[in-house]
Amino acid sequence: MTMTDFITDSHERTRFLKFAVVGSIGALVDFAVFNILIRFLLVSPVLASVISFTVAVLNNFIWNRYWTYPDSRSKPLSNQLTSFGIINLIGVAIRTPVFALLDGPLQRLYEHLPSLKIFSFMTPEFLGHNTALAIAIILVMFWNYFVNRYWTYNDIE
Repeated sequence: MTMTDFITDSHERTRFLKFAVVGSIGALVDFAVFNILIRFLLVSPVLASVISFTVAVLNNFIWNRYWTYPDSRSKPLSNQLTSFGIINLIGVAIRTPVFALLDGPLQRLYEHLPSLKIFSFMTPEFLGHNTALAIAIILVMFWNYFVNRYWTYNDIE
């Protein structure tokens, strides 16, 4: 499948939209786990990012296998999970340095902006962490979709 096929094929666009919905749910899982780890378990932000990513990936695999690509189950579950896992390991290798590079500068940016403390937890640290995570998630979403579509879920038309 080419990029032109993606643009002109309504089934592929529907798959992408489903993938995006699953990714959005995964992002909510990611943010929730990330913030719980930092706030309550005092895990470092970079480690929390890796752990929350792993939990979100497992969530996304299940939803993608059974909802986004229900017709892709001709491959054994273990093979698909392995492919999905490898792609997402590369995704975390992309995401982690992006997060680490953006986190500090974004915190400093929020320190210099007028008060954004609508809620007491919205500190420059919280906003910097979560903005960096959001940017990293968006970047990796495109990697994950296209590589998974061509490798993990390549058994569908």
